[in-house]
Amino acid sequence: MPSTSISKTEYDPDRRTLSVWFVASGKCYQFEDVPPETFAEFRDAFAKGRFFNERIRNRFRYRLVGTANNSG
Repeated sequence: MPSTSISKTEYDPDRRTLSVWFVASGKCYQFEDVPPETFAEFRDAFAKGRFFNERIRNRFRYRLVGTANNSG
């Protein structure tokens, strides 16, 4: 199901980095050391925003990496 809060996600299994783009702000954050199992559960979750808030947000180190207008 498409999310109303998350527009896109990408996962780099070698670096264990999860990138998440948010609809409202257009910002992209990278979350570090995310296990592949957590990403698989996130990818398959019916409610992506809820899963993000409960299982990823405030649990992994992160950094802002860009916005929809400036993805760099």
